[in-house]
Amino acid sequence: MSWIEAIVLGIVQGLTEFLPVSSSGHLRITSAIFFDQDAGASFTAVTQLGTESAVLLYFAKDIWRITRVWVIGIWDSSVRSSLDYRMGWYVIIGSIPIGLFGFLFKDQIRTAARNLWLVATTLIVFAFVLAFAEYWGRQTRRLENFTLRDGIVMGFAQAMALIPGVSRSGGTLTAGLFLNLTREAAARYSFLLAIPAVVMSGVFSIPDVFDTSGGGSIPSGAQMIVATVIAFAVGYAAIAWLLRYVAHHTLYVFVLYRVALGSLVLALLLTGTISAT
Repeated sequence: MSWIEAIVLGIVQGLTEFLPVSSSGHLRITSAIFFDQDAGASFTAVTQLGTESAVLLYFAKDIWRITRVWVIGIWDSSVRSSLDYRMGWYVIIGSIPIGLFGFLFKDQIRTAARNLWLVATTLIVFAFVLAFAEYWGRQTRRLENFTLRDGIVMGFAQAMALIPGVSRSGGTLTAGLFLNLTREAAARYSFLLAIPAVVMSGVFSIPDVFDTSGGGSIPSGAQMIVATVIAFAVGYAAIAWLLRYVAHHTLYVFVLYRVALGSLVLALLLTGTISAT
């Protein structure tokens, strides 16, 4: 991997991780168009450690409060009715689907799921699903009204993002809107829900990043660190922007962007400009 590739992919990861546009799909597309190779699923997973570090920092107070109340609640039943205690369980239970499917379909996620025909198609198809959710969702429920059912549904929606092009944040936001949650409530739970799965995936993927048997571009340790740090810095800014944006704007701009990008990739594939694999 060249230094310019590592830097560009780090920036792309930071910019797109929290937007409903699929960061893994963007890294796959960027690699194909500009560097004529696939940086791989492991590179994506490890750079996500940078963006999740941004989540940990940005939501540090919320995470500490939820964790503390959850631990206390295991022994003290008087706090179990609080939102923080329940949110701790909602994040744990909501993380199970992506962990299970990620383990069962690990090989397919790293190979067949990265085919650009699939990436482009899912970008477009799930753009329309997001549009329907934005249109039909009543957005009458705030985070205080969050239930276990919401956590489970959004957990399965997050698991769908194992396919590049679906988008983890896009899937959870879509599910949240269909559940009549406000965009801001769905986004906040989405950030918290991502922490266990993304951190575990990134940690376990570190050895695979430097495995030369899979082909593609292999970063050095220094390049991997720089890309992850860049993803952290850019991602931190993206969190603040997205929370402000979803509080006052619809998600239709992301729908149009996904359709445009997916259509561009399909055109490049049809003309043979880029390879699907």
